Amino acid sequence: MTPKRKPLNTLGYGFIPEEYLPKGADEYHFRDQQQLTAYAYRQLREDEIVILNRNGNYAPNWGEVWVTDRFLPDQVQQSTFYGRVRIGDMEESFLDFRDLHLPIGIYNSVIVSSDVGGYNAIHNVRYMAHFILGDEVMLFNINEMETSSNAKFGNGILKDGDAESSLIQLELCNENGGRAVLPFEGMQASDVYLWTRQRHDRLLQSRFREITFRRFDSRRGYYSVVSHRTVIKNSHTIKDVKIGTDAYIKGVNKLKNVTVNSIAEAYTQIGEGCELVNGIIGHGCRIFYGVKAVRFILCAFSQLKYGARLINSFLADNSTISCCEVLNSLIFPAHEQHHNNSFLCASLVMGQSNMAAGATVGSNHNSRGADGEIIAGRGFWPGLCVSLKHNSRFASYTLIVKGDFLHELDIRMPFTMVSHDVANDRIVILPAYWFLYNMYALMRNNAKFISRDRRSLKNQHFEYDVLAPDTVNEAFVALREIEIAVGKAYHPEMGGTAEWAAKGKAILADASIDLRHKEILLDNVENSKRKVVLIKVREGYETYRRIIAYYAATQLKEYFDTHSFAELQTDYLNADRPLARAAFENVGGQLIRKPDLDDLLNRIRLGELTEWEAIHQQYHLLSSQYPRHKFEHALATLLEINNLEKSALTPAYLDGCVSESVVTRQWICREIYKTRAKDYQNPFRLMVYENEEERDAVVGRLEDNSFIRQQEEAHKQYAECMR
Repeated sequence: MTPKRKPLNTLGYGFIPEEYLPKGADEYHFRDQQQLTAYAYRQLREDEIVILNRNGNYAPNWGEVWVTDRFLPDQVQQSTFYGRVRIGDMEESFLDFRDLHLPIGIYNSVIVSSDVGGYNAIHNVRYMAHFILGDEVMLFNINEMETSSNAKFGNGILKDGDAESSLIQLELCNENGGRAVLPFEGMQASDVYLWTRQRHDRLLQSRFREITFRRFDSRRGYYSVVSHRTVIKNSHTIKDVKIGTDAYIKGVNKLKNVTVNSIAEAYTQIGEGCELVNGIIGHGCRIFYGVKAVRFILCAFSQLKYGARLINSFLADNSTISCCEVLNSLIFPAHEQHHNNSFLCASLVMGQSNMAAGATVGSNHNSRGADGEIIAGRGFWPGLCVSLKHNSRFASYTLIVKGDFLHELDIRMPFTMVSHDVANDRIVILPAYWFLYNMYALMRNNAKFISRDRRSLKNQHFEYDVLAPDTVNEAFVALREIEIAVGKAYHPEMGGTAEWAAKGKAILADASIDLRHKEILLDNVENSKRKVVLIKVREGYETYRRIIAYYAATQLKEYFDTHSFAELQTDYLNADRPLARAAFENVGGQLIRKPDLDDLLNRIRLGELTEWEAIHQQYHLLSSQYPRHKFEHALATLLEINNLEKSALTPAYLDGCVSESVVTRQWICREIYKTRAKDYQNPFRLMVYENEEERDAVVGRLEDNSFIRQQEEAHKQYAECMR
């Protein structure tokens, strides 16, 4: 590509190539439709042109510079105008924003075929072409702002005349592009999840593509937009952008083919040294200090900071990534990753997750091709310097202890700690670890995610509770896994999982049998011949049963706060349909029953849902129904864990279940205090302080811990409601 010489009098014209002009329309057709404020424009008067020339301004044709009756030519200085330029209202005042004070007007700038909104302060913009500016916009020290006639603003679409090869896709979950999706403004994690799954279903995949293409106009000629009250300063290149109101952009190297959503109540801020290309940014986001993001979507109230790399990835709401590198990954809401040397690649991480320093999850260089994947349930926590191999799968709230895991893993039990026993060349699994040994961290995260959900409109329900249909279903899986493992350990001569499960269940129910000295192994956990050893077996098993019962009882308690037993009988117990524990799927942070999800997908296949907004309405509808679905699941859970029929659910029995939940909640409170108290009782933690008084001055007194006190108060209120 080399520069081409063209007549100067054509500069600013011919934005839309003639062959792509709509029939009967001129090149300003879409520009006029995009107006942010309806001003009554007129051509310049002769006296205004005299003042403009005297102030060092130039235009090859002043007749193409249109203004309003509130135009002030004295506030336009040392600037050049090409093509049709329209300028909104002006007044003798300045705009003040965070110690930046700029007079309203246009100074030392080159404006090409653009609309300047009312009361703008434009200073030192070296080149701006084909932009529409809202009112009270501030532009200061910007090298270039330009727009292509086929601008897509980060959306995965084709404009008329575009080559198929130019289509922007997000290659998620797998580096080979086999799960690629087309990004679009308004895309939600649930949309991406549905699209990346079911890849064998060609009809469904074609429907997703059709719905996305239908969403946008394929015609050329849309201008870039900088909406009302947005401030951009000290930046280099801004091209093909759509920026919402009240955004603050400073010191960026490049914004190209990007949509930036922003409103006054949830403004987005982009800071120094950032390069953002082919992306969509949600409301209320913060992007600072050298971030590089290419082919990405960043959802509402999420943050990228301190040199983070986000490439071919989707980061959902209320998440933070700092310093590290994330490639080809789909990440659900409330993800945290803060350390410079962590790496996430080709993964589906289902949110409420945390990546520790040195974690490598995981390089495809340890397989024969760059086509591996990792799937991690919510609450995923790979610890310091953990290295994982594709393909691996992890149940919810899996904690992985420091180590290099050289083989693929399939961890099917939730709340588990996985460690690499190098000395004995084995994997060690501690079931229900979080409830047994770190209740403080588990429950604190539970509360933290809820408080950090800053969405003003929560019409899509994200499940943050650690005990929910997905994790409870996994806990049932864990019970059977443990029963089979115990039965096989004591009766290896028996053949068949059903027999082992029955024997194991009987052994686990017999407290006189000491399991501590028996080696109990899990099968099909690691793709190797070495042992995978289950420890704290009875403690984990009993804890799973306890939290399952607690989950069911808390849902009953919540139901009876607003309903009577008679209503329970009418709506659930006397109904003809059986109470069966339904499968739920985590769809972008929202839990949806598998039959409901299948119905949704089928309606998309059949062409009943032809717009993404219609699909989103189904998410909202299912969110509104989720409390009922969750309660039905809890009732079925109660029956299954206690091996009961519906007729057994008498008022007295249910009262007993709820009363037992008070005891369990007291245990949770006690464990929260106990696990945090260990930090105060550990002499190695105390040794860095002169005395306990200094420790308390630095970290606070245990008795003043706000989270512990809040949990104690919540337990007190819960117990009082039972009286």
